[in-house]
Amino acid sequence: MLNRISRAFSDHPQSEGETYGEHAAFASSFGLQMVLCGIACLVHAVFPFLFVRTGSTCIRELHARISNGPRALPQKAPQGAVSTSRS
Repeated sequence: MLNRISRAFSDHPQSEGETYGEHAAFASSFGLQMVLCGIACLVHAVFPFLFVRTGSTCIRELHARISNGPRALPQKAPQGAVSTSRS
């Protein structure tokens, strides 16, 4: 039983070449960026002059992160969720 529980927490991270902690950090940061981008998109729905490119920028950044894996993360935090300018 204990071995089964242990595998439940380690099988998927190992299949991605990560430890549990690495996978948790990557998934958490990815999820947080999704939430922040979603909030920006909701604000944009009401105030269309704000966060004009944020949704599309976030999608591109998240796609690049998931395609390249956690070790290919950019060194600085993406600016997509806070940008109000057209780029």
